[in-house]
Amino acid sequence: MKNSLRKFSRGTGLSAAVLGVSALVLSGCGAPPAEDSSGGGASAEANSDYLGCIVSDSGGFDDRSFNQSSYEGLKKAETDLGIKINQAESQAETDFGPNVDQMVQAGCNLTITVGFLLADTTKAAAEANADAHFAIIDDNSIDLPNVKPIIYDTAQAAFLAGYAAAATSETGKVATYGGINIPTVTIFMDGFAAGVDYFNEETSGDVQLLGWDKESQNGTFVGNFEDAAAGKTNTQNFINEGADIIMPVAGPVGAGTLDAVIEANGAGKDVKAIWVDSDGYETAGKGEEFILTSVMKLMGDAVEDVVSTDVDGTFDSTPYVGTLENGGVALAPFHDQEANVPADLQTKLDELKDQIVSGDITVDSAASPK
Repeated sequence: MKNSLRKFSRGTGLSAAVLGVSALVLSGCGAPPAEDSSGGGASAEANSDYLGCIVSDSGGFDDRSFNQSSYEGLKKAETDLGIKINQAESQAETDFGPNVDQMVQAGCNLTITVGFLLADTTKAAAEANADAHFAIIDDNSIDLPNVKPIIYDTAQAAFLAGYAAAATSETGKVATYGGINIPTVTIFMDGFAAGVDYFNEETSGDVQLLGWDKESQNGTFVGNFEDAAAGKTNTQNFINEGADIIMPVAGPVGAGTLDAVIEANGAGKDVKAIWVDSDGYETAGKGEEFILTSVMKLMGDAVEDVVSTDVDGTFDSTPYVGTLENGGVALAPFHDQEANVPADLQTKLDELKDQIVSGDITVDSAASPK
């Protein structure tokens, strides 16, 4: 069924990158650290004894998603600050404990753990090693003076993606699914659903969302972040049901969605994907031309900034919350899909972003940072 938004004419005028990423702020929710004329808190030579470490979740550092973005942030800190780094890649949840212990034994000044699933392991290590510093991405459950939570209100950016999907769908059906039913996944799905709902309310539309029911918090999940074949099957099922835009929230599993989208388009359909965590056009490695946009968390910037504060001796445990306002989350440019996103829709998305930042629109998710 065609959606009802025909006021967004299919113009082809190019605009500036939609909802461009602003500078990331990492001192709690306050102002960025003052710049040092030396280019860092201390000279690279002085930092050469500093060891920054990172432990991935089971997706590994080549997941083209949040593990990879976080690792790239640590690598950038290595270059910019002159520190040494160490890393441990988890292949399964059973690796979490040994990998974090390995970093502690190596004498890491700061150990960054990537993902909600490492919370218990991170907390135990931090309690046992009070002199060491830790940062954990996508978890805010640890209240210890030596642990810095790095969390994101991704529902805000996902709202914009849901609105854009509903406004550009030709079939009147869009879809999303997750890897595991955990808050850092469902927050994307809640925001996406809210954006679709807002579009329908504003335009008297009837775009349907497959794969997630925000009210009941029930939906489609693979059960892991590794099974790309299951991601492909899920996507094929959604396409068969009529969905023409699909957003996987599943790390490497999303590669299966791209495979299904590529095949569907090769067979004459017009199907698109929405990526999450990083800009999929830059990181996914295939099917870039079919990625409408991405819901980004700027994890690399966050990691480098946390390392910098620790190097400078200003580490604190105040949670960082990435939002649209501080640039911690953002909607990626439309890249090759630019011509399929009318100029007035792009203007509308800018307006919606401003309304979310101002508080005129509240994007609620059970998983939003409190």
